[in-house]
Amino acid sequence: MAAVAPAAEPTPTPATTTGRQIPIVCPGHTRPLAELQFCSISENDSDEKQQRTFLISACHDKMPMLRDGATGDWIGTFAGHKGAVWSCRLDPAALLAGTASGDFSVQVWDAITGQSLHSFPHKHVVKTVDWSLDSKRLATGGHEGILRIFDMSQPKKEPLMFDQSSKEKVSISKCNWLDNSTVLAAGEDGNIRFWNVDETDPSKQLTKVLAVGDSIRDIELLTLSSGKRILTVAAGEKVTFFDIASGQQIKSHKMPIHFKVEGGASLHPSGKKFIAGGGRRGGSMALGAGKEGGELGSDLLVYVFDFETGKMLECHKGHHGPVRCLRYHPDGKSYATGSEDGTIRLWKTDP
Repeated sequence: MAAVAPAAEPTPTPATTTGRQIPIVCPGHTRPLAELQFCSISENDSDEKQQRTFLISACHDKMPMLRDGATGDWIGTFAGHKGAVWSCRLDPAALLAGTASGDFSVQVWDAITGQSLHSFPHKHVVKTVDWSLDSKRLATGGHEGILRIFDMSQPKKEPLMFDQSSKEKVSISKCNWLDNSTVLAAGEDGNIRFWNVDETDPSKQLTKVLAVGDSIRDIELLTLSSGKRILTVAAGEKVTFFDIASGQQIKSHKMPIHFKVEGGASLHPSGKKFIAGGGRRGGSMALGAGKEGGELGSDLLVYVFDFETGKMLECHKGHHGPVRCLRYHPDGKSYATGSEDGTIRLWKTDP
């Protein structure tokens, strides 16, 4: 990894919770967090129990970090961006890392050494990046409203490009590979577009559109133990769930928070509950109270909801700034939250 001093060891901090949970606090970042991703790999192919999980974080301090997903211990920092980092993803093998930045670039890193391997210039802020399932291609999107697909076997080759709309510029907030040919691009116009990036006929490239009506802040793809694939969408004041196979909306729950500025949601691997965090009434502390008024400190909470009913099951306090991103650990036993306060907190699912 790059020669950056390690953060202090994670230490517990008091938190007011339903059940009085004390999370692990992971210091090291100095600005608001933007995105978190867990990545689990098998260290012994013959024994699935021998797995290691990593946690990668994107932050406005320009310094994405890699940690142990169980303990939160710092592993390394990817140093080189000149602007806020909005997105970060490890490839499925955890050998490569991709980061998207406000410096109008996407960087590809060796996740073992921290060395920068490739830099892909863009013409505006890049908000999202994701690896294909076979690690051969990288998708990017942002304020240009163009989904780009880079071929890692030919990094100097011009990327494939897909304009989100021929009528207007639609910024891309998140992108996710569905399979090795299909990429989901979530737009600020409230639409999630499914692109077949291997289709050469432009009239057939856009295969499906899912609409939620509000600017999309976060999406997550999850395959349940049953094999069912669920798309979780945080937009406006709702968290909505879609069955990927049918494209049908399964559930949509109105939240006590909103996702207009920050926040997100993540579904538990069991499919029975989900976590969410975002702005509330006054919105971000950095922006001040909105027209609705409200307490600036009222949006610092981490919520757990029932999937079927939308009922709030838990409410945890610990962050000193709004929650900007959160994800469940792949084993479902814990989850991570990233805040405007510059910290990551690791919480137990069943304390």
